[in-house]
Amino acid sequence: MQPNNIILIGFMGTGKSTVGEQLAQQLQYERCDLDEEIVKATGKTISQIFAEDGEEMFRQLESDVLRRLVDGNRRVIITGGGAVLRPENVQVMLQYGIVVALTAEEQEIIRRVEQDQNRPLLQGNVKEKVRELLQARAGAYDFAPVQVDTTGKTIEEIVDEITNA
Repeated sequence: MQPNNIILIGFMGTGKSTVGEQLAQQLQYERCDLDEEIVKATGKTISQIFAEDGEEMFRQLESDVLRRLVDGNRRVIITGGGAVLRPENVQVMLQYGIVVALTAEEQEIIRRVEQDQNRPLLQGNVKEKVRELLQARAGAYDFAPVQVDTTGKTIEEIVDEITNA
């Protein structure tokens, strides 16, 4: 698989950042993380943007940065879990890259994210929030032509599955 760009989508905790790093190295692509680019552009953490400016402002920044990133070549673009919530983002992704959805079982996601304090949408009861968000986003990642379940797999196995798709 040697498309122009590979765009990783999926719920938080499905392995996008970890897999994206390894995938970019293996393909010799540039690794671009949407959240990191937003932090660079604003000088604020994602949590600060949510707290000070609100989720709607964050989603607008996410759309703006995504449009800028897809303009490049040979990039692995790692999106945030909610990047697919805007239909215009879905269109941009499908137009400018191969979209790969990473999935995982609910218990696996909870295990992976419950120690992470840097997830603004998970304040409070992590298990309950993950369940709520999974239900709210049911089907949101189904548009991706490539679907990879990361549950119980090594990073290498996941990367191989993506590159052989």
